[in-house]
Amino acid sequence: MTYVEDELRSQPECWTRAAAEAPSYRDVLPAPGERVAIVGCGTSYFMAQAVAALREGAGQGETDAFAASEFPHGRPYDRVLALTRSGTTTEVLELLGQLKGRTPTTAITADPHTPVMTAADEIVVLDFADERSVVQTRFATTAVTLLRAHLGLHTGTAVADARTALAAELSQQLVACTQFTFLGRGWTVGLANEAGLKMREASLSWTEAYPAMEYRHGPISITTRGTATWMLGEAPEGLAQQVRATGGLWIEGGLDPLAELVRAQRLAVAVAAHRDLDPDRPRHLTRSVILAP
Repeated sequence: MTYVEDELRSQPECWTRAAAEAPSYRDVLPAPGERVAIVGCGTSYFMAQAVAALREGAGQGETDAFAASEFPHGRPYDRVLALTRSGTTTEVLELLGQLKGRTPTTAITADPHTPVMTAADEIVVLDFADERSVVQTRFATTAVTLLRAHLGLHTGTAVADARTALAAELSQQLVACTQFTFLGRGWTVGLANEAGLKMREASLSWTEAYPAMEYRHGPISITTRGTATWMLGEAPEGLAQQVRATGGLWIEGGLDPLAELVRAQRLAVAVAAHRDLDPDRPRHLTRSVILAP
């Protein structure tokens, strides 16, 4: 079993622990009414997109998501929340340094022995969800679970659905597809972006991700036999029928959307195996992007 496969299978336990610990971090995580920016790079940026939509949708306050390198310094925020598994990503550390003394910052990380511990004003350490793999799985979803619980949006259904996602068989028709598109709505747009990234990283797949209502505005033109379109969350009316009419494979996401992401993680590993690739050694990637001064 690869590192990434072993780690993604531990997600139900990680989510349960994160949800239980969420109340202890109440004072360092965004409070209701605060204007918040959530930042990250790669997977963490897509998780930031998901959480920002969740928080704003829950009426907790205006919430934006940015790649750390694209943070708008002229815009005022009450708090900046940084997601960084490694605690060493250059763009995140530089941003936190620039915000020091100006805007309160909190970082969620997996490694308590890294520069982020002093770069941010407040720290949440999820070391039980740390990973050896380059390809992120459990840290990302555990951080989202912590924040869902903080917002009062986590339920046991998510954990139960994650166990279902780990147990359910992946069809060979799906594994054999040559192109994958992931769709989302609201907070699941970020999850769709992340599902696409997992497929690219682990299996070098041709993948795309879109807000579901945008799929009709051009992207559906590539759908045909041998392609798969996977909906995370509730699909717009009529879209499934339109995709099936192209000859493409439609995947209905019936589980909690975060558990659907677990299924997509499993698919990335399965496609890698089908193509005789090693998902623990993704091409051109390292566990953290550390840039020379």
